[in-house]
Amino acid sequence: MSPRPRKVTDDQLFAATHAVMTRAGPRELTLAAIAEQAGVTAAVLVQRFGSKRDLLLALAERYAASSGEFVADLAKKHASPLAALRAYAECMAGMAASPAALARNLAYLQIDLTDAEFRKHLVTQARATRSGFERLVEAARQAGELSRKVKPAALARTIETVLSGSLLTWAFYRQGTAVKWLREDLDAVLAPHLGKRD
Repeated sequence: MSPRPRKVTDDQLFAATHAVMTRAGPRELTLAAIAEQAGVTAAVLVQRFGSKRDLLLALAERYAASSGEFVADLAKKHASPLAALRAYAECMAGMAASPAALARNLAYLQIDLTDAEFRKHLVTQARATRSGFERLVEAARQAGELSRKVKPAALARTIETVLSGSLLTWAFYRQGTAVKWLREDLDAVLAPHLGKRD
């Protein structure tokens, strides 16, 4: 008699969903493809979440809830707050591993912007991320990496704005990698504030 199959967790199903989303846009994304990635049947997904939309909403909620933890984890893994900010920029650049990959991510963003239920999670994620940036800027200020005159809330907002815009402008110009492009834009924002002890 074969052993009973191990129950798949929500985290495993979310990971499978994300994996399929990296190669399929919203129109091509199917429960069948996600189920195949997860090693389950589509019926398991329907039983657990009800529909593709509900699965994506659950995934959006999970990402939103963990955004602050993600930035905090980067802070723990890096020697300095500014190194953690640069690591975040590199992670964000992963959305643009290629122009086609960025186009897929923007297609999902369009849903986040136009569907109120998805947008709710997008706003939660954005606020948590900006708060994380603010904490990193304050930590960099305290460590002497940034000027004591820096206003953490204002600089965090600027960093958030520049990184989002940088991702798009890389798609326009496609000069070098997205990682290099975002890193250069972030460094340009930080440069006037670096290493000033007041």
